[in-house]
Amino acid sequence: MWFYDAVATGFQHPTDPGRLQWFRILFGAVLTARFALSLGQGGWHRFSPGSLSLHLAEQRFGPARARLLATGYRPALLIRTTAAVALAAGLAPRLSLLLVLAGAAMELLYLKSPNAVRYTLLTGCCLLLAGDIGHGLHIHHGLSTANTWAQCLLVLITIDIYWNSAWHKLRSPPVPHRPLPRPVDPHLHPGQGPASLPTAARDSRPRPPPRGPAHRAGHPPLRAVAVVAIATEIALPPALLIEQTMPYAVLVGIGMHAAFTCLKPRQLITFSGLTTATYVAFAA
Repeated sequence: MWFYDAVATGFQHPTDPGRLQWFRILFGAVLTARFALSLGQGGWHRFSPGSLSLHLAEQRFGPARARLLATGYRPALLIRTTAAVALAAGLAPRLSLLLVLAGAAMELLYLKSPNAVRYTLLTGCCLLLAGDIGHGLHIHHGLSTANTWAQCLLVLITIDIYWNSAWHKLRSPPVPHRPLPRPVDPHLHPGQGPASLPTAARDSRPRPPPRGPAHRAGHPPLRAVAVVAIATEIALPPALLIEQTMPYAVLVGIGMHAAFTCLKPRQLITFSGLTTATYVAFAA
């Protein structure tokens, strides 16, 4: 297996540089979609005068830095989107990649859950370490050690993503089914909801009957879906590295990520897109 040969030889085992050139094109395409989507749903108007986002930025960074962020925000959106298109097209790929990573890192300043940004920076840095990411849309095939280290690093990151996710799922206790929360009375002022009632009053309210072990374990169909997801995440990395099973593993992985993305399209398009893009790095 090429991956173990590369590690055993100190990353001097030759690989096909076209693998990471394909990843550069896919990386640029995924980030183009992400940056284009960020322009909609109020993203273009973030940090506008009087907005909540600007108020929060002033609280976090101070008025002067918040104004600086607001001034450079829109130009940065346009620059990073243009750079992502240029990266996918292979125009000045090194400079385009640096601008894309800087534009993605900017989101760390205001996103509440920037996990997708961290994953983007991690995979983008792997691409930055590659010796030959190509130019244009031409893919150069052959044997070279220019991308061996970066390709192995990208494979290790994907393996860690899958196995770490499976480990957390295995350790997470099943969530019991809870009754839906009661609608909040819009006429109540903050601090006048049920949680603000005196303890004695809260204890006197009727409570749902206790649930048995079967309820606490969750519904069987949901358990089956969780087991399949965990098994898939564990089996995918080795299956992707084995030449005979790689085509089937790619189909399974794409199908799994497509299903996840359909549940939360905007939240998972970056993670699913970049993860499936790394599959090209699993072949020598």
